[in-house]
Amino acid sequence: MTRLKTLYKQTFIYGLATVMPKLLSFLLVRLHTDRAVLKNVSDYGDVSLIFAYFVLLNVILSYGMETAFFRFFNSDSEKEAVLSTSTISLLLSSAAAVIFGYCFKEAISNFINIDVSYLVIVLWILFFDALVIIPFAYLRALGKPVRYTWIKFLNTAINLGLNILFLLFLKSWAQESSFWQIFYKPNFEVHYIFIANLIASLITFLLFTGFYFNLNYKFNIGLWKKMVSYALPILVAGISFSINEAFDRVLLEHLLPRDISRHAIGTYSACYKLALFMTLFGTAYRLGIEPFFFSSVKAVDAKKKYSKILEVFVILSGLILLCVVVFVDLLKLIVIPNDNYWEAMNIVPILLLAYLFLGIYHTLSVWYKVTDQTKYGAVISIIGALLTLVINILFIPKFGYYASAFATLVAYFTMASISYLLCQKYYIIPYNLNKICFYIISSIGLSALSFYKFREQYSAGIFLIFIFIILILVSERENFRQLISSRHES
Repeated sequence: MTRLKTLYKQTFIYGLATVMPKLLSFLLVRLHTDRAVLKNVSDYGDVSLIFAYFVLLNVILSYGMETAFFRFFNSDSEKEAVLSTSTISLLLSSAAAVIFGYCFKEAISNFINIDVSYLVIVLWILFFDALVIIPFAYLRALGKPVRYTWIKFLNTAINLGLNILFLLFLKSWAQESSFWQIFYKPNFEVHYIFIANLIASLITFLLFTGFYFNLNYKFNIGLWKKMVSYALPILVAGISFSINEAFDRVLLEHLLPRDISRHAIGTYSACYKLALFMTLFGTAYRLGIEPFFFSSVKAVDAKKKYSKILEVFVILSGLILLCVVVFVDLLKLIVIPNDNYWEAMNIVPILLLAYLFLGIYHTLSVWYKVTDQTKYGAVISIIGALLTLVINILFIPKFGYYASAFATLVAYFTMASISYLLCQKYYIIPYNLNKICFYIISSIGLSALSFYKFREQYSAGIFLIFIFIILILVSERENFRQLISSRHES
């Protein structure tokens, strides 16, 4: 019970590192979708398309080394060798990627349909982001969530602050002072968005210079081969995930008529942000539990703890799903008040549910990570990616971004289901499937009732939330008693 308390304490702090900065980043959505900043929805579509490629390239440049670092740092006696080898590997590969990108920037620009000037900025952002992967992972491995949190928060605050400065104030300052004219260019808004990101990434890297100065630069090629072997299936899984996460924007661009594709990407991406409340919780939860998975694998009651972790996730994510659905029309006024984007609001419940299943999948993934069978993670992710591609390709021409939203849901539900079935075959964890299904079905039913029957009727919505909380209290009364008893004993 004490270890679980520590887990949830760390999850809360990592949650601050993930949720609070991301909540601040919602202001960027509001800023970027403002009529006075980006002139039309298509401009935001351009930004969203570039960030879609960001997702894929970040996965490729990290190539699963973060998870490999955790695996070997917790099990290998030569921790310094694991730290230095993984860091040097990412340093060299990232430098090679930047050089390659510069040499072939024109060809890459034409291939992915992104302006060369954007591509150059993107290359440097990717470079600096890759160089802080292991330093951040090292903080997590050492159990330093507070330092991890404030650096993450600072990164987002700088990015947000510079976006506000560049997009809201720089033009007027340039009109009043010749000094600011040096930095201002008309119709440069999209560039400013990525320049702000670059400066934030550079400053974050500079905060870790002490890590690089103190690193023991010894490269163990034998260890590196084992780490890469472990990481490659994770890379495949990561690429597959990036297809599920962001490749639908690319497909929308190519499968919809050119005159509406960027507009569709803009509205879809803006409303997609409202589903990030579920993503943020899932990410924070994963950051907290992943080190716990590896450090607890030899404990006698490890599987029982893994089972309880999933139950707690389902309960909390079910509550988040219902709360966001109930208040989604209030949230849109805060996050995307420009009504030109609201046409895609019906995708939000679909995506919230999709990310609930993604969180379940990540929590279930303990079985193949602790047993070094990451190949199954890759296979499951490939299946999910194939489903995403097939559904998008077949149905985008007829249903547009609704096809993309349903493809995400189908992919993540399928991945969670397959992972559960394989877990019960290769590393049996006594999950309480009846209880898990009860909470999921209850949350979906109440959310559907709120969205389709009582939408914007907030008294009815709050009553539905109250019903779900009562269900939790009644079903978990014994666990609450144990938790209270353990507190009194301690």
